Amino acid sequence: MEVAANCSLRVKRPLLDPRFEGYKLSLEPLPCYQLELDAAVAEVKLRDDQYTLEHMHAFGMYNYLHCDSWYQDSVYYIDNLGRIMNLTVMLDTALGKPQEVFRLPTGLTTYDNRLCASIHFTSHTWVTLSDGTGRLYLIGTGERGNSASEKWEIMFNEELGNPFIIIHSISLLKAEEHSVATLLLRIEREELDMKGSGFCVSLEWVTISKKNEGEKYEITKRDVLRGKSVPHYAAIESDGNGLMIVSYKSFTFVQVGQDLEESGDENMSEKIREPLYYWQQTEDDLTVTIRLPDDSTKEDIQVQFLPDHVNIVLKGHRFLEGNLYSSIDHESSTWIIKENNSLEISLIKKNEGLTWPELVVGDKQGEFIRDSAQCAAIAERLMHLTSEELNPNPDKEKPPCNAQELEECDIFFEESSSLCRFDGSTLKTTHVVNLGSNQYLFSVIVDPKEMPCFCLRHDVDALLWQPRSGRQDDMWEHIATFNALGYVQASKRDKKFFACAPNYSYAALCECLRRVFIYRQPTPMSTVLYNRKEGRQVGQVAKQQVASLETNDPILGFQATNERLFVLTTKNLFLIKVNTEN
Repeated sequence: MEVAANCSLRVKRPLLDPRFEGYKLSLEPLPCYQLELDAAVAEVKLRDDQYTLEHMHAFGMYNYLHCDSWYQDSVYYIDNLGRIMNLTVMLDTALGKPQEVFRLPTGLTTYDNRLCASIHFTSHTWVTLSDGTGRLYLIGTGERGNSASEKWEIMFNEELGNPFIIIHSISLLKAEEHSVATLLLRIEREELDMKGSGFCVSLEWVTISKKNEGEKYEITKRDVLRGKSVPHYAAIESDGNGLMIVSYKSFTFVQVGQDLEESGDENMSEKIREPLYYWQQTEDDLTVTIRLPDDSTKEDIQVQFLPDHVNIVLKGHRFLEGNLYSSIDHESSTWIIKENNSLEISLIKKNEGLTWPELVVGDKQGEFIRDSAQCAAIAERLMHLTSEELNPNPDKEKPPCNAQELEECDIFFEESSSLCRFDGSTLKTTHVVNLGSNQYLFSVIVDPKEMPCFCLRHDVDALLWQPRSGRQDDMWEHIATFNALGYVQASKRDKKFFACAPNYSYAALCECLRRVFIYRQPTPMSTVLYNRKEGRQVGQVAKQQVASLETNDPILGFQATNERLFVLTTKNLFLIKVNTEN
């Protein structure tokens, strides 16, 4: 069995500035332009059943403004008339109205479980699109930005099940075959998840191909990964040979390589199965929960209790049989069919107070769920081995660490995140990086032909990393540093979106309402400035600027280019001129 390589991110020391002195607030006004939209943005609010933190991360904080990284200063949004609207900026002082380039089918608002429509710019002539109802579109656009050749035409569309959003896609051309690989995100209900929120996150890697000219595009491969947290970052490698994910809970392939062009004789042992049953225990009894097949009735179930043995048969097939760990009162044990189509079996212990390490001797198909009261009792029994004191050793004068020295913005509430690389052929994890306290901040496309970069906090700085899938020994390259930005952004408790210019000239974040903060890279001073503490001349300074938008509407979208910031609200699109053209 191959084991994933445990890797680390190599910081380039020349890109760090240990003498960085902080950002100086600049009061220079930023040119800001406002466009009123013909129709409001198609915002989809979270429903009552989308109550988890994962729903908020994936859909509640969704960026409704999309930047075409293949063409500078071209942004898109979808309005509530189902129109995909484009604004391409040539001159700030002569802004035109956003133009319609495509229209989604009407009547989408009638779908009860609809998500927000999503779009990804796969290449300079291809776009992937989701209408939020579970349908995927592949669109040929021609040369975007050229009004003579640009024409959006549907080349493929198919219903793919539950609603999803598109988070990444790539275009591949090998010999005569053209393929588009796309990554879809869903949050699905998991009925038997008794320990968590009752939901799981799935990433579906779908490949659509056309072998020869004149043929239609068809789905040729579908792979599914499952996890318990919405990934901070997920992208397919530029050559289509792998997938990289940054998340704080791991993902695993659960539906392995259904290559739809082959016979489908896959090794099903690779498939990761859910536990056959779940069980809990108290001092007096045990509870076993089993998910039933659809349309199961009482007549389909046979449960036989013996003092040291249990036998469960479902629809004529033996489901679970074996010797119990200890004796039960078989006459008092019962079973019932619950409303959520599950079978609940209650076993009464003969020896009260005895903790069972397993239900059926030698059976590993079930999963034990520890009760919170049990955890508290165990903790109480072990309390003599622990201490609430920071310095349990009276011989030492100072504690090994003092939590009071940490500032509030330095405390991380998430578990440690990890960066994983999955191989596209074997669907196994090949590389793992434990990110520890290197908090994920944002992603940005520096070169549209490469994978998106991701930005992580390292100490007080924010470091930008470019994945290089072709380098097996050094897959992630440190390409830029935003000095002290990791520390600065942590104090912005109302931040909603975070971005940076593709040329790293500035980083920016916006709050939920009105305010936008811009942090520029250090530039040479035009006047002489001295550091009084150290008695030396300061050669360059990094500026911070704040823009306040004239609106009370919440910010729904945020994108940064080398020259401009685009900010989308429900009824307006704002342009902030950050850099002048070189």
